[in-house]
Amino acid sequence: KCYSTVKQQLEDDAGFSPLILSEMDTIFMATYAAGNIINGKLGDTFNPTTILAIGLFGSGACLFLINVALWFDFVGFNETLGNFFILAVYFLFGFFQATGGPVGTAVMGNWFCDPDSVKSRGTIFGFWTCHQYCGDITAQLCTALVLQMQWNYWYALLIPALTNFGWGFLTMQLVADPYDMGIITPEVKIRLAKFEAKKKEMAERGEVAEDSGPAPISYINAIKIPMVAQYAFAFGFFKLTNYVLFFWLPYFLGKTFTPVTANLIAALYSVGMMPGGIIVGYVSDLFGGRRAVVI
Repeated sequence: KCYSTVKQQLEDDAGFSPLILSEMDTIFMATYAAGNIINGKLGDTFNPTTILAIGLFGSGACLFLINVALWFDFVGFNETLGNFFILAVYFLFGFFQATGGPVGTAVMGNWFCDPDSVKSRGTIFGFWTCHQYCGDITAQLCTALVLQMQWNYWYALLIPALTNFGWGFLTMQLVADPYDMGIITPEVKIRLAKFEAKKKEMAERGEVAEDSGPAPISYINAIKIPMVAQYAFAFGFFKLTNYVLFFWLPYFLGKTFTPVTANLIAALYSVGMMPGGIIVGYVSDLFGGRRAVVI
């Protein structure tokens, strides 16, 4: 989000054209979309918290590299090479950022799989999705503070970069599977029962079975789950509207308001999405399904 809050400064002070700003968004979203699929599989195959930490470290590194490009004026030195460097960084940035959604959702599913949690899943995930909006608001408030204090605008990118590194180390300490803490959820019971059957079968063949956690699902089997493809298609239309405002609202507001005011106003969009997500989740629980709320 922090990059979107200083687009006006990137255009006015760093010499980025509106075209390259749009290309950065396009490259980012293309690799972000592909990364959601790839990282979801990686989160099923490897330790989810490790994948999340790699995403945070990688995101911090990408933001830091953008700062390097600004400090040494890559675009001013050679516009073609400078633009190529920036787009290459954003190509990687999309993949790293895409670790959060699918892997974080999987971890939440591990912890909230008991019958009571399933009944209240809409409300639980409604509260959980507030993390994204809190991040958006923090980025906008951080940028507003940086500009209000008349610091160099690139601090609005450097501070989140350093924060990402810090959160990466914290994330490595998190527990992705309740079983690792000795907590036996219904999902873990099913997994253990399957493992015991597998261990008995392999013991008869003289082999040793190892419990490596839940088996990762294949892409084909994921698509075969009822309504996955349909809801993914519908979700894309939600994102069409959301990301236009997500990427460009501070920029266009900056044409009328001061940069500080533009970011504060843009933050209200994210503030409004927090109660919206919680209410929609709660209503979906009341309906006992999600389709009516989506429609």
